[in-house]
Order: sequence, then C-alpha cells, then structure tokens
Amino acid sequence: MSLTGTPFFLTTIVLVVVALALPLTLWGRVGGPKLVRHVVRFLMLLFAQVTAITMVFVIVNNTNGLFDTWGDLLGTGNHVRAAADLGPDGTGGKGVDDEPKVVQKFKPASDKRMGAGVQETELKGRISGVEGEVYVWLPPQYDDPAYKDKKFPVAEVLPGFPGSAKAWFGTLDVAGQLKPMMEKGEVAPFIIVAPRTTLLGDVDSGCANVPGKVNADTWLSVDVRKMVTDTFRAADGPDGWAVAGYSAGAHCAAKLAIAHPDRYRAGVSLSGYNDPVGEPASLTAKTPELRDENNPWKMLQRAKTPPRVALFLSGAEADGYQAGMAIKQSAKPPTTVQVTLVPAGAGGHGTAVWKRQVPDVFRWLTKQVKY
Repeated sequence: MSLTGTPFFLTTIVLVVVALALPLTLWGRVGGPKLVRHVVRFLMLLFAQVTAITMVFVIVNNTNGLFDTWGDLLGTGNHVRAAADLGPDGTGGKGVDDEPKVVQKFKPASDKRMGAGVQETELKGRISGVEGEVYVWLPPQYDDPAYKDKKFPVAEVLPGFPGSAKAWFGTLDVAGQLKPMMEKGEVAPFIIVAPRTTLLGDVDSGCANVPGKVNADTWLSVDVRKMVTDTFRAADGPDGWAVAGYSAGAHCAAKLAIAHPDRYRAGVSLSGYNDPVGEPASLTAKTPELRDENNPWKMLQRAKTPPRVALFLSGAEADGYQAGMAIKQSAKPPTTVQVTLVPAGAGGHGTAVWKRQVPDVFRWLTKQVKY
C-alpha cells in the first residue's frame, strides 16, 4: 500500500474510528484480574494514540510533500546504481551532445493531487548512475499549432529534504498557479521539470557529486537535462534553462546555477543556505573539504571568471536572507543577484510561504530566459 496513496490515508481514518470506538464500547466490559483489566485498557488507549498520530503524520506528509515512498520514510531507499569519479565538469569526459538520444515515454502522473497535465517517467541516468522518477508539465502553448516549431524554456524545480519531487506540483501548485498566467502572457510558457532528489535514503545528497557515493549534480544538470531536451521541444542552450528550489533545494539551485552557467541561465533560492551544514543530514556537511567545495558563496568567490548567471534569493532574516546577501556582496558582473526579504510573521520556513512566491519568481524568471 503506497505511503502517499488514498487507500492508506483512508485506512488510517478507519483505524482512528475503531480505536475510539473500542474504549467507548469495551471499557466497562473488560473482565479478568485487576492487572489484566489495566493492561487491556492501557493497550486500547495506546492503540488510539498510535492511530491518531499516524493519521496526523499522513496528513502532514501529504500536505507538505515530505516522504514519497516507504523507502524514503524508513531511510532504506537507494537510487544510485554507480558513482564513478566524473571529474570537475561531471561528465566523465563524455561529450553529452554526442551521446545517444534519451527519448523517454511518459504517462499521466499516478498521484492526482499533482493536478492536470503532469506526466511522469522512470529515468536511468546513463552518466550519473542515478535512477528515479521525473515529473514534467507542459505549458498550455505546447500543443498550440501556432507554436509547433517553438522550443520552450525550462524550469527545473527541486524540493527540500526530506522532500518529494511531487511537492512543487502538489503542495506549491506551480502548474495551477502558472497556467492562467501563461495563457494571459504574464509569464513565459515554461516546461516545468521535477526530478527525484532523495537518492540515498535518509542522507541528503546535497545535489553534489561525491565519488563512490552519488553523482547527484550530474543526475540533475546532465542526465535529466538531456532527457528533457531529447524528449520535448525544450530549449537546449543555457539561455532557456533555470533551476529553482526551496530549503535544501534552494541551496542546490544556487549551487547548480553558479557551478554550471553553461547549463543554466538563472537560479532561484527560497529560504536556502550557503554552508551545507544548514542541512545536518547532508552528505556534503560531513567534512570541511566537502563543505567548502559545495558552499555557493565560496564557489562564487573562487570563480576565476564570474559566471553569467542571474540569481533570485529570498528568505527571512535568519532563514535565507543573510545567505542571499552574502552572495550578493560577493557577486561581480556578469553575475546578477536579487535578494528579497520575507517579513517576520509571513509563515516561517514552510510551504505556504514558498507557494505565495511562485508567481513573482516566474515573473522574474521570464525576464532572465530567452524564449
């Protein structure tokens, strides 16, 4: 039974009803010695507590898109087949454009809470050695005959940790919010791509390449990117690509954009952080070397040539804003940085805050990409 499926949710509701009914109907009927009666009644109360907590967890999990599968919840999921040393550019010396085309078959997303039009596929990354689901939503103009020769800009969207690839479509309702704006011409007709980012069970990959462990950077910036450009009428140059994320995904988005201006023109960080220790479960927080290598602020300072990339960073005072200001102060042209302060009391570090920012984020992205 799927962790996020309707059958499991309904099962938890039924169990709560049963757990409440048991003490109401059987409390006074429990027989036997006094100790036995106390134990039976305690177990009934314990059963009621456990079922109630389980139901609340399922509601919170489904609302916030935290855990997608039982493997994600239990920390047993592993989506890494191999993790070779792929070198500084993450390609292992391969010419990505020379590799065979990766044309995937998609089907309608099985989780209807993601809304209409979302498609899914299972991708095996040929270069990264990572495999996982990828969700794609096409803009309303995609099937319009007037756009039949058009290549569309792409926004790759990343959740936090723990976090589900479904969350941008479900919890943040990115497609539902953007579709009418695209139809009115208020924002560009982006293809929205949401790949799996939980790859190592209860360890956050930090969206990094760590030989012997995971090639998460290559999964996101090479394999997923190539699949999208080979399967859909998607922009193939960096001018048509952006990456956005919240929380741990925000850290990833800033890092990927700074590291790969040849793949992304813009990056969006919502309530992110620079030092990987911002997520204690991150693989890149384990050693001083990894922390330094994967800190987007330090990456920007070390860059011999400032990357031609635009960054949008937002957050509250102690939740992303200061990290954004540090990046802004280190940026040199052609790097551009916009930092937005989320006011105190706006909702804290949560999906409600990030959902409200979606329209403004994509208005900003529209000005950064070419389409």
